[in-house]
Amino acid sequence: MDRPLRIAFVSEHASPVALLGSQDAGGQNVYVDEVSRSLAQLGHTVDVFTRRDDPDAPEIVEWSPGVRVINLRAGPAEFVVKDALWPLMPAFRDAFLEFAHRDGAQYDALHGNFWMSGWVVAELGRLLALPVVHIFHAMGKTKQLHQGLADTSPDGRIEVEVGVIRDVDRLIAQCPSERDELVADYGADPSKVVLIPSAVNIERFRPVPRTEARRRIGLRTDELIIAYIGRMMPRKDVRNLVRAAALLAQDVDVPFSVLLVGGETHEPDPVSTPEIGVLQQLAAELGIADRVRFVGKRQPDLLRDYYSAGDVVVTTPWYEPFGLTPLEGMACGRPVIGSAVGGITFTIEDEVTGLLVPPRDPEALAGALRRLLTDPQLREQMGLAARARVEREFTWSTVARRTAELYQSLVPSAAPGEAQAGGMLLASEREG
Repeated sequence: MDRPLRIAFVSEHASPVALLGSQDAGGQNVYVDEVSRSLAQLGHTVDVFTRRDDPDAPEIVEWSPGVRVINLRAGPAEFVVKDALWPLMPAFRDAFLEFAHRDGAQYDALHGNFWMSGWVVAELGRLLALPVVHIFHAMGKTKQLHQGLADTSPDGRIEVEVGVIRDVDRLIAQCPSERDELVADYGADPSKVVLIPSAVNIERFRPVPRTEARRRIGLRTDELIIAYIGRMMPRKDVRNLVRAAALLAQDVDVPFSVLLVGGETHEPDPVSTPEIGVLQQLAAELGIADRVRFVGKRQPDLLRDYYSAGDVVVTTPWYEPFGLTPLEGMACGRPVIGSAVGGITFTIEDEVTGLLVPPRDPEALAGALRRLLTDPQLREQMGLAARARVEREFTWSTVARRTAELYQSLVPSAAPGEAQAGGMLLASEREG
């Protein structure tokens, strides 16, 4: 029988404690939170190592049964944008070693998240002779391709990624397109790449009757609603949705509005979230300001009402490594229109759980919206299929089980303690 394991999750900028939806907080935070807690529910123990970005943050947070969040000192105890964290990674690595030695922690495996933590876990795996699993969440070459001059990644990111791919024991790909990137673009050994799709919390994100959801959040019940829930940033291309809505308004004689949920503050603020200002101006220029309703940031436990209030959920980024919001909309029983990029082509089953459209194509999006908004039977059918697909393929318990099986394949099968007699000694000290 597989024994319980102790895993060190390393996620330099994305802590489960962080508020979701704010700057540099998003899908990776959700992944780290959900997978660590789900692994603990299987009987494993997880320490999540992240960088301390608040002087008042304690070193250790007892996050949930079996999960601790460890805030390591590396650089100033203040928020630093993730692309500026790379020079702090040697200090982050050393802080991990110092904590593990002082705490007496004995880990069975390391699990890195994002490219900078990939460098850290590759270093730690070599120093501590521990197996290393890594997930990138986003790849530098793809980001560079799609963002061009807007890519703020530090110099050397791609070279670091190549080294991580070479040095770690296994790589997790969240979708087939990411697996293809690793193999084709980076020359990863295909036998090192394991496909483990990410997921959604199906208890938190669940269908709510549309009228009830709208009543809770103060929306009218006599119009169709197109919902976008997510981060307000250019690559999410909410502008595409606003442009499509303007085309739709000229083409259909049905009352509809666009609900935009997200931003840096609870109330929509174009100063704190410049993209909101861009979208407000665009809606005014296109003559549909009265149809677009902005809602600020909302916490995860409230989002199911916003998804469920919609008749259709839309997410059409022009770059998206995986994308959790389509799964959240599907879990809430709504058809999702998504751009045919990255992981969205994997999560949305075209013509079954929603529709795929080309990115940056408001005419195609308007056509897909027209089709769904004028066919309530199709919306209902796709919504039911969407929830069923999520329950079948995209739950965090499934992700945790597959991830634990991956760890077990790399960890010696000795009884607890036998394979770790050296504790956190460096590999060179063990050999000596």
